[in-house]
Order: sequence, then C-alpha cells, then structure tokens
Amino acid sequence: MADKALRKEESQANNFWFKILKSSFSLPGIFINREEYLRSELSKRASKEVVQAAIESTPAKAGVSNKIIEELASSTINWHATKTTLISVLSAVPPGWWQAPAIPADIAQFYFHVTVVLQKLAYLYGWPQFTEDNEGMDDETLLRVTLFVGVMYANKGATAAVAKISEKLGQEVAKRLPQKALTQYGVYNVAKKTGMWIGIQLTKTSFGKYVGRLIPFLGAILAGAITLFSFKPMAGRLKKYLSELDLAKV
Repeated sequence: MADKALRKEESQANNFWFKILKSSFSLPGIFINREEYLRSELSKRASKEVVQAAIESTPAKAGVSNKIIEELASSTINWHATKTTLISVLSAVPPGWWQAPAIPADIAQFYFHVTVVLQKLAYLYGWPQFTEDNEGMDDETLLRVTLFVGVMYANKGATAAVAKISEKLGQEVAKRLPQKALTQYGVYNVAKKTGMWIGIQLTKTSFGKYVGRLIPFLGAILAGAITLFSFKPMAGRLKKYLSELDLAKV
C-alpha cells in the first residue's frame, strides 16, 4: 500500500510540473532564436565580424571576453527577475487577490521567464540552438527544459545529465541540439525523474504563495518576494554552472 501511495504521489507531482510547463509554453515569445539573440546582444559590445563568428561557433571561441559574457548574462537575469516579480505582485493585488485561478497563471509566467532566461544563458555560454519555434512542446523539448530547470534547483541528477550532454556536444561540434538528444545521450529517464522531483518541490512553494494571497496587499508583497528570491538564485546558479562547462571555454 505504501509503495502504491508513493507511486501515486510521484505521478501527480510529475503531471503537475509538466502541466505548468505546458502552460508556460503556450505563452508567445518563449522560444528564443539563438542567432537573433546573440546578434542583438553582442552587437552592442563587439564588431560585426566577432558577432558572426560567435554565431557560427560560440561567443568565447569568437573572442568575446568572459567579462562581457558575464555582464550580458547578469543583465539578462536582472531584467527577467524584475519583470516576473512585477507580474507576480500585480497578479496578487486586489480585487483579484482572492481568485485561485490567478495562482497557476502566476506560476506559468514565472516558468515562462525561467525558460526564456535559461535559453539565453545557454547561448551566451556556448550551447547550440535549444529548440525551434515549430517544434512546439513535444516531449523532447519539455524534458530538455526540465533538465535545465533541475540544474537551477541544484538537482544532482539534472546537473550530471546536462554536463554529459555538454560533453557530447563539445565532441560533435553541433550547431543545434539533436532532435532526440536525451535518448541519444542516455539521459531520458533522468529528465523524467527530474520532472517528478521538481513537481514535488513546487507543491510546497505554490502553497506558500496561495496562503500569502489570502492577505490583501501584504499578499502581493509576499508573492513578489517569493518570486524574486526564487528566480535570481536559480538563474544565478545556472549561470555559474554553464560558465564552468567546456562549452563556455575557448
């Protein structure tokens, strides 16, 4: 009976996470085009030749300094942290503070920004095109994002899996992530387990946000604080991790 209850809990947690992620994927602008992003960001700091070289290889190999990459990564994190926090605060302000449906919407927008920022950080630190707009939310894409979010939560399995993918990509000099990268690199099951693990963590933080919303105005401040102090450490952890992988080096 205990095993059956545990399996049910794990299944519910897994479904909860992927339901949130699919909601986030439905928001416009979630998929970031690597070439467009790098051209937009690097053109402010480098010559056209360097920018083109970064697109064709990686920013580090093109000669973009670690300082510039670090500054761009930090400004990206700060911008998205500010935006997702503001949205979280506004969604908890009366008269809508008591509406439970606002909670999933707040969580969805939070992971929209998480997904966008993880793609941008990946491109700055040498990763190929993460996904294409027309791929939509197939299982492979959902699990790719899940692994990166797992790194943001310091999940050991996800951290090891992303390192393995990075190593394989470095050997193959890939222009974009293979369509079935997780299966190809033997980390598919790790990604699924990571999704379940994230779902369990979210049931705790989501409850905290819900309780906060029961207090008008104070709930808005609490919701914003939870969002800010969740997003920035998560994104900062991913930035540090990606910067230490071989893909980020010359």
